[in-house]
Amino acid sequence: MSLWTPLHARVHGILKQRRLLSRSDRILIAVSGGQDSLCLAKLLLDLQPKWSWELAIAHCDHRWRSDSAANAQYVCELAQRWHLPCFQRVATQIVSREAEARQWRYGELSDIAQREGFAVVVTGHTQSDRAETLLYNLLRGAGSNGLQALAWQRDLAHGVVLVRPLLEISRTETAQFCQQQALRVWDDPTNQALNYARNRIRLELLPYLRNHFNPNVETTLARTAELLRADVAYLEREAEKLLRRSIDDRHRPIRLDRRPFQEADLALRRRSLRQFLQQHLAVAPNFEHIEKLTALIEAPNRTQTDPFPGGAIALVRHPWIEWKSESTAGIEREE
Repeated sequence: MSLWTPLHARVHGILKQRRLLSRSDRILIAVSGGQDSLCLAKLLLDLQPKWSWELAIAHCDHRWRSDSAANAQYVCELAQRWHLPCFQRVATQIVSREAEARQWRYGELSDIAQREGFAVVVTGHTQSDRAETLLYNLLRGAGSNGLQALAWQRDLAHGVVLVRPLLEISRTETAQFCQQQALRVWDDPTNQALNYARNRIRLELLPYLRNHFNPNVETTLARTAELLRADVAYLEREAEKLLRRSIDDRHRPIRLDRRPFQEADLALRRRSLRQFLQQHLAVAPNFEHIEKLTALIEAPNRTQTDPFPGGAIALVRHPWIEWKSESTAGIEREE
């Protein structure tokens, strides 16, 4: 094991305090070759004797760069040096959008974990990533659910949990650790490309905020995300209770009792109806969809909405809001 550093102690404490990982876990480490993932892999490797983990490395090659194959080879050689299994996946189609690349990458990590029997996938997302994600989602108009994104852990696939152990560690600290440990970081020039929104936030917006408003802006934003995470979890549970009290899904068409909603605060109304729409729309509900349905809680009898995506409508038949699918909605409009 390498020399025990303060960062080893911090991550060891975070894992125990938050119960992110357990003894003897089989853990798949997502390693790009960048400083954050290398830092994470080396920390877990050094902590392995204390936890009796079974570790392996996974690398996903998006084929975005001419050096991507050499990058993948470097990660594989590093895994061999550390005596860890290495699993690699190469994209068959090159995608340009960050969201599509992320979806492909998580899909491949899920597949490797399920095929090879790993219950946990860990990624090197940091406090800096959390701050950037909060700003990115804020600028896109996300609510508190979006602002608290990048949770410590979430379900990734059946029997597989995604864990992010470095969410209290800054990118500056991961760079210093890699330097101390003499880890060669594979530079990715796409991280400097300003045509990606997240890069502009990292390279332009955050430095401006740091220089002109708050030198500790990343820590402050990450702490805000952590506070929102607890608030959102509580509100989501309460909204789910409200929906269960209101919904009559045995009736056709499905209907919602307006009376429990009328007694609830607006914040719970919106959250509860967003949960309902998530179950009944083929697309993610946006603010307009939620507000359109929320307005029916106090609307006069026989009020109905214009069609939602997919053709469904909602109609007030006091004390109910009826949710009519595309086929029954067409009949209703003809009446």
